[in-house]
Amino acid sequence: MLKNIPPIISPLLLKTLCEMGHSDRIVIADGNFPAESMGKNSIVIRCDGHGVPELLDAILTLFPLDTYVEKPVNLMQVMPGDDAKTPIWDEYKKIIAKHDERGAQAVGEIERFAFYEEAKKAYAIIATGETAIYANILLQKGVVVPG
Repeated sequence: MLKNIPPIISPLLLKTLCEMGHSDRIVIADGNFPAESMGKNSIVIRCDGHGVPELLDAILTLFPLDTYVEKPVNLMQVMPGDDAKTPIWDEYKKIIAKHDERGAQAVGEIERFAFYEEAKKAYAIIATGETAIYANILLQKGVVVPG
């Protein structure tokens, strides 16, 4: 065991986060997301039984968000005509604000099929057991500033 590593972070996830460089992206996917088919060229990490918010919080304790882009966090936009409610997004914004001074200003939205295309280019996809709909989130890694 290691000190100060959130226990929800598996060895594979820790290794993956460490390997990622500036501008690499990672998807934390809900239970409906096609992680295996989207992640054919990525590392797919199974975190079944866990939800996105607790993984997001744990990851952001270790993972700096990119300061060179306006929206280093992106959510999958609700499809037009879909009457989906996304209260989980409010949770995400609170978690992000805890770890990044930009808070909700760091969060954007990407149209569903464009999100899939971006996910195919991600360094890694984390497949969770999250049951909330439209709960997918894409993070872009920044740099750790010495200090």
